[in-house]
Amino acid sequence: MAVSRCYLLPAFLMMKSCLLAGSAVPSPDADPQQELAHSIRLDGDIILGGLFPVHARGERGQSCGEVKKEKGIQRLEAMLFAIDLVNKDPELLPNVTLGARVLDTCSRDTHALEQSLTFVQALMERDTGDVRCANGQTPVFAKSDKVVGVIGAASSSVSVMVANILRLFKIPQISYASTAPELSDNTRYDFFSRVVPPDPYQAQAMLDIVTAMGWNYVSTLASEGNYGESGVEAFAHISRESGGVCIAQALKIPREPKAGEFDRMVLRLLETPNARAVVTFANEDDIRRILDAAKRHNLTGHFLWVGSDSWGSKVSPVLRQELVAHGAVTVLPKRADVHGQNAKTFSSTALPESKAAERLAAAVFCVLAFDRYFKSRSLANNRRNVWFGEFWEENFGCKLGTHGKKTGAARKCTGSEKVGRDSSYEQEAKVQFVMDAVYAMAHALDRLHRQLCAGHAGLCPRMAHVDGKELLTHIRAVHFDGSAGTPVTFNENGDAPGRYDVFQYQMDEHSGPEYKVIGQWSHQLSLNMSALKFEPRGAPGAPPPASSCSAPCGPGERKKALKGAACCWRCQRCQGYSFLAGPFACRPCPYRQRPDRNGAGCRPIPVARPEWRSPWALVPVLVAALGMSATGAVAAAFLRHNDTAVVRASGRETSYVLLTGIFLCYAATFPMVAPPGVAVCSLRRVFPGLGSCLSYAALLTKTNRIQRVFARRGKTPPRFISPASQLLITCCLVVVQLLGALAWLVARPPRALVDYEERRTPEPGRARGVLKCDTSELALICSLAYSLLLMLTCTVYAVKTRGVPETFNEARPIGLAMYTTCIVWLAFIPVFFGTARSAERVSIQTATLSVSLSLSATVSLGMLYVPKVYIIIFHPERNVPKRKRSFKAVVTAAAAVSGQLSQLAAGRPNGQAKTELCEPGAVASKSASVSYANHRI
Repeated sequence: MAVSRCYLLPAFLMMKSCLLAGSAVPSPDADPQQELAHSIRLDGDIILGGLFPVHARGERGQSCGEVKKEKGIQRLEAMLFAIDLVNKDPELLPNVTLGARVLDTCSRDTHALEQSLTFVQALMERDTGDVRCANGQTPVFAKSDKVVGVIGAASSSVSVMVANILRLFKIPQISYASTAPELSDNTRYDFFSRVVPPDPYQAQAMLDIVTAMGWNYVSTLASEGNYGESGVEAFAHISRESGGVCIAQALKIPREPKAGEFDRMVLRLLETPNARAVVTFANEDDIRRILDAAKRHNLTGHFLWVGSDSWGSKVSPVLRQELVAHGAVTVLPKRADVHGQNAKTFSSTALPESKAAERLAAAVFCVLAFDRYFKSRSLANNRRNVWFGEFWEENFGCKLGTHGKKTGAARKCTGSEKVGRDSSYEQEAKVQFVMDAVYAMAHALDRLHRQLCAGHAGLCPRMAHVDGKELLTHIRAVHFDGSAGTPVTFNENGDAPGRYDVFQYQMDEHSGPEYKVIGQWSHQLSLNMSALKFEPRGAPGAPPPASSCSAPCGPGERKKALKGAACCWRCQRCQGYSFLAGPFACRPCPYRQRPDRNGAGCRPIPVARPEWRSPWALVPVLVAALGMSATGAVAAAFLRHNDTAVVRASGRETSYVLLTGIFLCYAATFPMVAPPGVAVCSLRRVFPGLGSCLSYAALLTKTNRIQRVFARRGKTPPRFISPASQLLITCCLVVVQLLGALAWLVARPPRALVDYEERRTPEPGRARGVLKCDTSELALICSLAYSLLLMLTCTVYAVKTRGVPETFNEARPIGLAMYTTCIVWLAFIPVFFGTARSAERVSIQTATLSVSLSLSATVSLGMLYVPKVYIIIFHPERNVPKRKRSFKAVVTAAAAVSGQLSQLAAGRPNGQAKTELCEPGAVASKSASVSYANHRI
């Protein structure tokens, strides 16, 4: 194929030439290699770009350094060779010729970025109207080649830089060596694909094997060099990210190991005896020598070897040391079956079986064909490669005349040297991937050609301008057997699949030692655990030996990593309300839950509901039931003897109000101990305060009436002492309590809730949620504050009327009742608030309040009504009316008694006045006393 005339320079190069050289278009007779020494150009119907590190990175400000024979020249020639094969293939892009524009990246990303502008210049609009050469001549601009796709680059950093430019112009790119994980980001590098698996694949496969075996503490062993060191680095990086495997020791085998080096390495591996698994990225010679050292130290069966593809299924590393290698697990890239019936075609469409077998055989033969091709290259037949002269000088250590670049060469090149004969030759590892990248682009173009130019020989007008996005779709859809016979495909991110077979080296008494396939890895591990065999004489399927720094923790125990060794830990039980959320973490349970018995999860905290059979409920209910019965009996007795002297003298209206209040005080116990609900919580807010208010309002009205009657001077009776007035005053006092309770119900509607803080004990097993009303202790006491105020006021009046003769109504019994009630409530306060820290706080406080209400009601019932009922039932002869007097006489007599009391109190010590009034002949003697029994005030 002819090389294009190199004077057709791109616009920006012409401008650079004009400005620097001061000349116009170069002469057609100029040396092509001197004019386009930065690139190779092959004419064709469709042009592919190529990026190769032909030269190393330059030093001292130079962009490019010395030529790279293997990674540069061999890979470049692989692309040219693959293009030749495609152009000769009558079924792949028929009547369409592929061309190329190959550039040198010089192993530098910035230089590669500058060079890659050549690929996009045909797509860039430019204004050349004002461009002139330095000598004034009008420059001639060559037509730029339109590159439809790019093969390369090698370095990941170069690919990242170039991919950012190519994606702007929608030019697909297929790399043959870039393996950085970041290039898998399809959102940033959507036009980038690669025929090599990303770095993490093999390391991930080996890490998955280690994890499947249950090993989390391993050592690594690497041969010095790119393969071993990068492999261990990838394994260490992935293991750190996953967090499940720790590396105890990372040993590196020198390129030139000294005597006893492998013995020292074995002893170093023994420094961490728990790390029995050893992950190796080493060449077969190093593997053989490390196994031999383990054998010498009688460590057969101690180490658990995990080998990379350099070990694979090779026999030489394990020869004559089968026992020490027994149980080794290795990986090897999956190879396609070379049999015709299982072959896959190069193209996406199916071919006849014979053609498929023939195509697959040709694919497997490609590697050997390239060896013959490259060895046949010479200065005479390889003029299209502008860098081949540099390679020739470097490879044979000679100099090509005056134009040669080799300095200090001892001899001059003759041109008859031969690669592989006069110099060493070994095919570079990425040659097959370069060819696969070219074929992937060719198959995508072939698919596009069949779609757009069906039945048309050669290029049709529709393919004059290849749409990069459409071409990318076809690239991602290709599926063919590559140059090594393995399938070439791409995933959605443009990555080639990583496929490995997993082997285990096993000793077998019948068939002898051999590598047995125990699984496969293709993005995820598929391992036949029943085929594993770690004991030479053991049965397959036994659990793998342990390789852990610490023993497993028990249920509910987390692993607390030791400093400097993440996979070494001590077990620590999750404390309090925490559960085991992961191997190394305890997390608190949700607020309403507590850890289960094993500490592996959370379960709801049981809710403690008030129960009628609880002692804290039975005692108050029993007292209340007896009190309600007694109150009902007293009310029945009063109603039956409603018109008798004792009932009338008690003030029937206020007595019935008082009895109602006493009954409600007893009845309040039932909603207090009942399971909370909206209705129960409403009654809890109303009943205690209302019952107490009714009781103390009636008593206050009575004591106030007595005090006003006896404190009155003169014969005019006090106002508002009639029964109707007394009932009205009592109702007014009660209405205040009702309005307060109603406002509370409206402002904060009652509801039942579960309080999980109430009984949140330090021991989670004893924690309980408490079902209670949404009412605080303070709010409950405040609801009784008005009733307590009435009680205190009534007590004050009782003290003021303590000197009234007992024949004058109920002043003395009311006073005794008030004193006793005050004692009851004073005892209630410390008991109620003193149980705040008790586990049974709610039950104790509820029982205390209920009993206090019942006791206060019992005091009133016992001191005010029991004597009367006793007279009514057992001494009816005393329940007769005395002679009646007018109301004026009663008031006059009360005034006289009050006056005498005042005089005696002034001249006698405290208490003697009352005594004298009770002596025979006194004014208020029992035989001649004034009683309210005959008069209703």
